[in-house]
Amino acid sequence: MQQGDAFVVSVNDRVTRATAVVPDLSFPQSFAAAGRVTADRINPGDVVNLNIFENVKDEPLLSVAGERLSVLTDVQVDDQGYIFVPYAGRLKAAGRTPDQLRAAITKELESQTPDPQVMVSRLAGDGSTVSVSGGVTAQGVYAIERPTRSLLGMLSRAGGVSIQPAVAQVRVTRGGTTRKVWLQDIYENPKADIALRPGDKIVVEEDRRAFVALGATGTQTRVPFDTRTLSAIEAIAQVGGLNTYLADPTGVFVFRNEPASIANKVLGRSDLQGDQRMVYVLDLTQPMGMFHARDFVVRDGDTVYVTEAPYVQWQKTLSALTGASSAADSLRSASGG
Repeated sequence: MQQGDAFVVSVNDRVTRATAVVPDLSFPQSFAAAGRVTADRINPGDVVNLNIFENVKDEPLLSVAGERLSVLTDVQVDDQGYIFVPYAGRLKAAGRTPDQLRAAITKELESQTPDPQVMVSRLAGDGSTVSVSGGVTAQGVYAIERPTRSLLGMLSRAGGVSIQPAVAQVRVTRGGTTRKVWLQDIYENPKADIALRPGDKIVVEEDRRAFVALGATGTQTRVPFDTRTLSAIEAIAQVGGLNTYLADPTGVFVFRNEPASIANKVLGRSDLQGDQRMVYVLDLTQPMGMFHARDFVVRDGDTVYVTEAPYVQWQKTLSALTGASSAADSLRSASGG
């Protein structure tokens, strides 16, 4: 039924099926198909430690007499991917594994000191890092290392999520693409635990969806969703239920701007275009009313309105009439009439 520029629809099983739309949050295939970064691959901006053991005691090349071990700490790979090692010179480090860099340094040093033994370890650096912010315990910039190659590993590195998991969403920006998923999906679906890439930006945020509750409910306010999917009966319960003395259970309304694709399904039409104003009516006194309210999905931006019982409306009318009469009597008394 159409009232003005809005359609008024009584909720039934067909309507609940046609309107059961929930946010489909997922990462694109390019995110999901990316292989895990080899944590040992050195990148520009990374930091490495070098331990060089020389097989001489009296005149070592890199250390003082009597010391065979030389330790070079916090050697940073420059923007061009090179490091400088005394007596070995400027060497390409980016793109190599620590073992490959070890072999390159050994080759340069072995002509100057007998049988040098070189150890290379890659540390956290600027080259392979991601940023983690929002609802985590410790926001910051973290290196992609062996335990933190995947999204869950990195969230653990940041101290874990500090907001309710049921309403937590994880947003990842990679290059020019931004997508988000439910945190719970990452826990439950290994494919959602994507491999990270240097430069990824991870933001943990609370679900921002909300509905407005009005009329004879326990509260009248804008109410954030506290679950991933929210039914009409759950929405009513979330605001304290129906007011026992005021509410009319035959008149629970949900106001919504419905996309044309769904509005056409609900109304059995194909000619509607653009968003349509819809008023869905739930009667909780009907035998199937509670089931319909349980199955009807409330969506972001909905207005849930509960009408007042006819008795309450009559009481208001009577109060208004009584108040007006009392005011008239007061005026007559004041004028001495």
